[in-house]
Amino acid sequence: MSDPVVASRGSTPRPRIAVVDYGAGNLVSIEQALLAVGAVPVMAASREAIEGADGLVVPGVGAAAPAMARLGRHGLIGPIRRWVAAGRPFLGICLGLQLLFERSDEDGATTLGLIPGHAARLVGAPTLPHIGWNQVERQRDHPLFEGIRDGADFYFVHSYAGVPDPLVASEILLAETEHGERFTSAIARGWTMGVQFHPERSGEDGLRLLANFAAIAAAQAGPSAGSGEPLQVHAIAGV
Repeated sequence: MSDPVVASRGSTPRPRIAVVDYGAGNLVSIEQALLAVGAVPVMAASREAIEGADGLVVPGVGAAAPAMARLGRHGLIGPIRRWVAAGRPFLGICLGLQLLFERSDEDGATTLGLIPGHAARLVGAPTLPHIGWNQVERQRDHPLFEGIRDGADFYFVHSYAGVPDPLVASEILLAETEHGERFTSAIARGWTMGVQFHPERSGEDGLRLLANFAAIAAAQAGPSAGSGEPLQVHAIAGV
C-alpha cells in the first residue's frame, strides 16, 4: 500500500482549521488527522474561537435535534450560517453534512437550512446502522477528491443521509454510495462541502481528503492563512 499523501511545511501557508466542538464526539481523531496533514486545528466551542480561522469543520455523531440544541446553546448557529453565506471553506462530516439541509426526518429537527433538502433514513438498507467500509462513487470532479481514485473505500457509521432537493441535486452532488438504494455520500456547493463518511477514520484516502480541504482553505485565505508557516503536500509513512 502506498503512503498517504498529506500536507506539511512547504510552499503553501499552514491553514488554521476550526473544528466546531459542541459535544458531538470524535474530536480527538479529527484533531489528530488534521495535525497529520499539516493543518493547525483549533477546537471551537464559541464564536470567538471561529474568528480568524481559514477553514471550518463541523463533525457529528448522533441525532439532529440534540445537535442543533447544543449548537444553539454555544451560540454557534449564526456564525456557521454567516461563514457559509460568505463562501468560506466549510466541511461537514457525517451528521455535520446532514445539518446543512433544512430538516431531518430522524427527529423532525429544523437544521441549518443552508442547502435545500432534508436528511432521511436509508432506503432498502440490508443493515442499519450502515457501519463499515464502502465505495464512494464520484459524480463529478472536485478539488476535495484530488488524488483519490473514483470508487475508493471510506468508513461510514450512520442510518440517515442527506437528500438534496431535486432542483439543486445536479448542482451539489459530488458522490454516491450504495447500501440498499444509493444515497448521497458527498456534496459541494462552492466551498461548502460535506461528506457522509468519516475521513478521519478512513486511512490514507481519508487523510488525502483532509489534506485537500486544508489546501483549499489555505488557498482561499491567501498569504494570511493560519500560522504563516508553509504547507506542502507529500507522502508520509506509517499512518
